[in-house]
Amino acid sequence: MEWLVIPVTSGIVAALVGRSKGSSFWIWLFVGTCLPVIGPIAALLYRNERLEPERRCPQCGAVLKIHVQVCSRCGLDLELPDPAEVRPGPAHR
Repeated sequence: MEWLVIPVTSGIVAALVGRSKGSSFWIWLFVGTCLPVIGPIAALLYRNERLEPERRCPQCGAVLKIHVQVCSRCGLDLELPDPAEVRPGPAHR
């Protein structure tokens, strides 16, 4: 029975930590269940997506994370932005 409890508990912990950092609950649930103990540690060490800096697409004006290379709204291939165009993420405001 404990062979089932440990992976499920690990998956739930990883999923909750991942969701609190702005990532997908379901992906972290899968990772935490498949990799007990390692999954929650990975979720703790994963970047906080809410703190990622943002920029605007020059073509359509959509607000995107700085690491996005193609605009999801208009499909424009984005170049590296000028540092003046970068703004802090929503959690910094």
